[in-house]
Amino acid sequence: MAEDAEKKKEAEDAAAAPIPEKVQVGGSPTYVVDKKLGKGGFGQVYCGKRVPATKDTIGANATQVALKLEHRSSKGCNYGPPYEWSVYGALGNISGVPKVHYKGRQGDYYIMVMDMLGPSLWDVWNTQGQIMSQEMVACIAVEAIAILERLHAKGFVHGDVKPENFLLGAVGLPNEKKLWLVDLGLATRWKDSVCGTHVEYDQRPDVFRGTVRYASVHAHLGRTASRRDDLESLAYTLLFLLRGRLPWQGYQGDNKGFLVCKKKMATSPELLCRYTPQPFRNFTEAVVNLKFDEEPKYAAYMALFEPLCGPAGPTRPLQCESGPARAGQKRGRDSAAAAAATAGGASAEADLELPTPKKRVRLGLPATQWITVYNAHRPMKQRYHYNVANNRVAQHVEKGNDDGLYVSSVACCQDLWGLIMDAGTGFSTQVYTLSPQFLPKDWIMERWEEGFYITAMAGSAAGSSLVVMSKGTPYTQQSYKVSDSFPFKWINKKWKEGFFVTAMSTSHSRWAVVMSRNAGFVDQCVELDFQYPSEGIHRRWDAGFRITSCAATPDQAAFVLSVPKRRPSDETQETLRTSAFPSTHVKEKWAKNLYIAGVAYGRTVS
Repeated sequence: MAEDAEKKKEAEDAAAAPIPEKVQVGGSPTYVVDKKLGKGGFGQVYCGKRVPATKDTIGANATQVALKLEHRSSKGCNYGPPYEWSVYGALGNISGVPKVHYKGRQGDYYIMVMDMLGPSLWDVWNTQGQIMSQEMVACIAVEAIAILERLHAKGFVHGDVKPENFLLGAVGLPNEKKLWLVDLGLATRWKDSVCGTHVEYDQRPDVFRGTVRYASVHAHLGRTASRRDDLESLAYTLLFLLRGRLPWQGYQGDNKGFLVCKKKMATSPELLCRYTPQPFRNFTEAVVNLKFDEEPKYAAYMALFEPLCGPAGPTRPLQCESGPARAGQKRGRDSAAAAAATAGGASAEADLELPTPKKRVRLGLPATQWITVYNAHRPMKQRYHYNVANNRVAQHVEKGNDDGLYVSSVACCQDLWGLIMDAGTGFSTQVYTLSPQFLPKDWIMERWEEGFYITAMAGSAAGSSLVVMSKGTPYTQQSYKVSDSFPFKWINKKWKEGFFVTAMSTSHSRWAVVMSRNAGFVDQCVELDFQYPSEGIHRRWDAGFRITSCAATPDQAAFVLSVPKRRPSDETQETLRTSAFPSTHVKEKWAKNLYIAGVAYGRTVS
């Protein structure tokens, strides 16, 4: 809603400041502002006609140019000139990205004077009856990959790859069959400009950048942008142009982004590329399996499509140019063999090989499993119970209490409970309730008044819950939220108030998150996915985080990872996913002094 209000204000500000009739900025000639050509992510693009006219058709002295105007109140101009200006400045002059000839501010607008280009691939697709030839799409693939390789080589990712942002050259000019990538308003660095290292991984599920139809799954989930995201978006762009439709089109409503991302994760490359030539499937399979900081095999991707492009030369529907220089040479685009030859010997052959993913993602075969988290701990007594009906919970809890054990974790599978009890909780007293509500607000508030805090909870698919509250915790204040979607914005808000997530649970598709003050953590992060987020968890482990809460619905799995104020001497942590409760595995872990620290049941495989 805040974003809608912001866009409305920008529109009102722009309406109050009419588009100038003439433009002259940064030492440029004077241009008469003519027809509107389109709208970018943050600005509007108009045709500019030079006064007086010249005979030049391209370059800084061209009679017709593209004028990109961005209002000073635009989101991209909060701190002065548009962010996009700095990106163009850092890129310099690279083939396939339009050149900025002049830029400056005039009145309420920041203005860029750029090369005039022709129709977008979206326009071409529409004018051709919403269909494009296999040969044309293959040529687009080769050129788009080459452009992205050059952009990535400069340390940037585009962030909004889609048919509307690929333009052909102006009709009737020598470059009319050349491909261009425009609109750098969402471009970000994947490589640090100072030290040249890859940017650090992060995930903020409340942040989305891009266009829903073509965005990568990682963009939907709020992960830091990297090269893989542009290539995944390109795969969707190519398939849209070739097939005319993507499986996730048509969703509406406030949760459209969630539904689209869920569908993308549930659609295997094999299904997505059914009835398309094999190179499209191979490319899609390769790019959706890329790791966050993995170097894409650009040459291999281009070589996939070369055989579909038709004979080299002017008969091709698109002008195919050379990619970036390799080994000090220019690389021809006449054939995959030529591309390999310039790279030199064995290294070139390796460059053209697509690695087989060690572990394929997005199989299109969703699965729910038990998720158990194990922490290293000095030998202690721990007990587990699973498939526990409501009327058996009291018996197990009372027996455990008699033996000096307290409930440390709970979970639910098929409306039966799983209980973990151990002697290492530090609790002094414990109470619990089985409630038909998710969650029992009145009971929780009464226990808070008595000095108890929520330490474990679980919900059933039917909407009931098991809530455990304890004394002897370090907590000084507690708050919880029940939500139809994962409440990351609320979590982020509470983090700023000094709270940390200390428990999570789900009831079918609903989430409950408990946050506490004085939780003993100094930092915390979230990993949320439509499958077990293996790569993200390993990256968090490498950064010193450990899983402290987990929960899962039939669609998603969420893990909260924390950095404790006092680090244990042995920080070993392992996770296990099993179809049945892992009773045999638990005993094996105990033998290694690894004890269950968290348990959940839900989505693990997409």
